[in-house]
Amino acid sequence: MAVVIGDTCINCAACIDECPVEAIVDEDDNPTGEEYYYVYPDKCVECVDHFDSPACAEACPTEGCITWDMPFAGDDKEWFKEPNYLDGEEYGVENFDVDMPYRDDISMEDRKAHKPVVED
Repeated sequence: MAVVIGDTCINCAACIDECPVEAIVDEDDNPTGEEYYYVYPDKCVECVDHFDSPACAEACPTEGCITWDMPFAGDDKEWFKEPNYLDGEEYGVENFDVDMPYRDDISMEDRKAHKPVVED
């Protein structure tokens, strides 16, 4: 998945407008049923080959709202078959067969801990 939008989301659409691969949906289309925006793990590319860092987090006005998550690639995809989303929710995934690019300079510890993508 690369990134997660948390429950501090104010539904402003700044992230949707910046996502180069249309991986983000609004609260009406959030597959978890939560009232905030959602990033599909099988579509997010962490802006690899697009920007120097995830554009959604750079555009987000809410501090710490967008955090790192496990990469949607290789053996790490097993993470997305468990209720590991925020508050124990299950992820919405459309295609488990894809391997998405990810930033290998982000540690697995930071990803599992859902560290903010942009730290002030």
